[in-house]
Amino acid sequence: MARVIGLATAVPPYQMSQSAVKKMATDYFRDFMPHVDRMASVFDHADIDTRYFVVSEEWWHSAIPTLKARNEVYLREAVALLGRAIQGALDKANLTPQQIDNLIVVSSSGIATPSLDARVMNTLKMRSNVRRTPIWGLGCAGGVAGLARAAEMARAYPHSITVLATVETSSLTFLTEDHSKKNFIATALFADGAAAVVLAGDEMPATGPEIIDSMSTLWPDTLAMMGWNVVNTGLEVLFGVEIPRYAADLFRPEVDCFLGKHGLSVTDISHHIFHPGGSKVLDALERALELPNGDLAASRQVLRCYGNMSSSTVLFVLDYILKNNDPQSGALGLMTALGPGFSAEQLLIRF
Repeated sequence: MARVIGLATAVPPYQMSQSAVKKMATDYFRDFMPHVDRMASVFDHADIDTRYFVVSEEWWHSAIPTLKARNEVYLREAVALLGRAIQGALDKANLTPQQIDNLIVVSSSGIATPSLDARVMNTLKMRSNVRRTPIWGLGCAGGVAGLARAAEMARAYPHSITVLATVETSSLTFLTEDHSKKNFIATALFADGAAAVVLAGDEMPATGPEIIDSMSTLWPDTLAMMGWNVVNTGLEVLFGVEIPRYAADLFRPEVDCFLGKHGLSVTDISHHIFHPGGSKVLDALERALELPNGDLAASRQVLRCYGNMSSSTVLFVLDYILKNNDPQSGALGLMTALGPGFSAEQLLIRF
């Protein structure tokens, strides 16, 4: 089995309280939305205290950014965050960038060709023969899917070191000229951050959580549920208000199917490592899986302290559990995320 031997996270320098973002958003939207004060309660009900962004509040007031301007910031800041996260994970594994054999980089909040993996390879002076795989478009599901692909690569190359890194700059997708309700709601949820995981191949001497198996689900005819619309000024957020209902109705059978392949049920899982897409989504998943109150505490704590950082968030949850919950040897963890498609990703971990 592939094993996790290093994990680190990184956030950008601009920290804002939820109350400060609420004031900024309501002040801006007041001239365009007649009921903005009533709608502002979405900030209070998001269960978020703090978020981190790659740009300051002043950046948004300077001008209406173009897609080009947003992407220039994305390229600069995403590579910097990736470098910090990867180096941090390598330090915990007592490895150097030159020891990386396989590199997978996941991101959906900007466009890069050459891809981000090539750029961070230069930043960290990695070997020129690293097997690299950029993954784009998985959104919030990218952290779980990326870790699954990294584990498969680690099994395919059992003597190798594989790194998965995720980075998102979701704040850059806030479109000041989009006066829709969904854009306003997005300002209450999304944030920026990066994470990296180092995996040892099957035949490497290593200890750490094992990646046992994974499963992907794509529900047909749900493409409009979540994603981006590409417009002249940037990436316009797309998400349906019915996401919590879909999560409640569709997710449990997929979990039962996945765990059933291993002779397991939900009650066999000690640690639920769920992507916190929002408090309502967590509530829906908690009800669907009939989880005891508090089982999603790690996901809720990450949401409160960082907001929804898309693909990176679930790795923040895993990091929180490893640091604070002291998983017993042999305990099982279920990592899950919902994403564009509409899709679900699951990963089974043995601590």
